[in-house]
Amino acid sequence: MKVAKQPAKQDGKAKKARKTFWLKQLHTWHWISSAISLIGLLLFAFTGITLNHAADIEGEPKVVEAAEKLPADLLKQIAPDNAPDSKKPLPAPVAAWVGKFVGRTATGEAEWSAAEVYLPLPRPGGDGWVSIDRETGDVSSEATDRGWISYLNDLHKGRNSGSAWKWFIDIFAVACFIFALTGLFLLWLHSAKRPSTWPLVALGLIIPAVIAVIFIH
Repeated sequence: MKVAKQPAKQDGKAKKARKTFWLKQLHTWHWISSAISLIGLLLFAFTGITLNHAADIEGEPKVVEAAEKLPADLLKQIAPDNAPDSKKPLPAPVAAWVGKFVGRTATGEAEWSAAEVYLPLPRPGGDGWVSIDRETGDVSSEATDRGWISYLNDLHKGRNSGSAWKWFIDIFAVACFIFALTGLFLLWLHSAKRPSTWPLVALGLIIPAVIAVIFIH
C-alpha cells in the first residue's frame, strides 16, 4: 500500500512545485512591470484629466519673435535658383547657424520656394518657425510657448516629441500590458477567496461599454 501511494504523493509535490514556480513568476513580472510603468501611469493618468479639460485650463500662449541676417557665405548656399518648390533639409552649416539663432536644433525638412526657405520648428507644448529670404538673407523667426500643461499634454499624445519618446511610449505600453495581464492571472488565482473579483472586473467592462453605446453618438 505504501509503495502504491508514493507516485501519487510525488505527483502532488510536483504539481505544487510547478504552481509555486508560476505564482512566483507572475508576482515577479507583475511587480517589475508595475515598477517600470509606475511614473508613466501617473503621468498619463494626470494628462488624461488635463486633456479632458483642456478648454478649462488652457494657458495664455507666449510668442517671441526675432530677426537676424544670414552671413553672406551661408547665403550663397541657399541662393535663388531655377529649381522647383521642394522639401529638403537645410545645408548643414546653415542648419547649425539657424540652430544657434533659435536656441534649438534646426532639423527636419524645410520648404523651399523661389523666394524663401521656411523651416517649421514644432515642439511639445509650443510651436515655431524660421523663414530665410533667399535673396537678401533676412531671417525671421517666431516661437510660441503654451505652458507646461500643454507640454505634458503633447507628451501624452506623442506630438512632436521625437523618436526617443516614441520608443518610450512603446516600451511603456508593453510594460502596462504585462502589468495588466499578470494582474488578471493573479486575480484569477485568488478569486476563489475574493467573491467580488469577477463582478468588479465585469463592472469595469460594462460601465464604459454602456456609456459608449448610450451617451456617445
